[in-house]
Amino acid sequence: MNSDALLLLETVHFAAEKHRSQRRKDPEGSPYINHPIGVARILSHEGGVTEVEVLQAALLHDTVEDTDTTHEELEAKFGPTVARIVWEVTDDKSLPKQERKRLQVEHAPHCSRQAKLVKLADKLYNLRDLNRCIPMGWTSERVQEYFVWASEVVKGLKGTNPVLEAMLEELFKKRGVQL
Repeated sequence: MNSDALLLLETVHFAAEKHRSQRRKDPEGSPYINHPIGVARILSHEGGVTEVEVLQAALLHDTVEDTDTTHEELEAKFGPTVARIVWEVTDDKSLPKQERKRLQVEHAPHCSRQAKLVKLADKLYNLRDLNRCIPMGWTSERVQEYFVWASEVVKGLKGTNPVLEAMLEELFKKRGVQL
């Protein structure tokens, strides 16, 4: 097995352990790990991304934000580049939700190309999921508001990956949201 495959398997294992007790908010309560794996798959299979560090960061993108993982732990285990990418896409959970959302819009244009790729795939996965089913406790109005907010984030990521951006634009169009 080549070293890239070994790195990715080690990363998937780490992410699965960290997210092992978490569930998505869909009616089925899907295992949370499906999300980061899906984000990495979008990057590789649809976005043509082959950079192992970007794929690792996609697999780990919610570990600092949603588990007990620290930035230092990621850096020690996966190196400074992967840790930096994850850090760039991590929200500060000590801030109120509206402030975190505002900061995502504000920071998007200033992220590295690698972090922008992860953000694009993350938004694409989440928007597809919202079109598939409404999360428990959400209204259709809240879903529409998420699409509007996500379009503001994606505007700051433009020029990163035309294929992923075109897929996002199509999803926004179907919802009547301008990009």
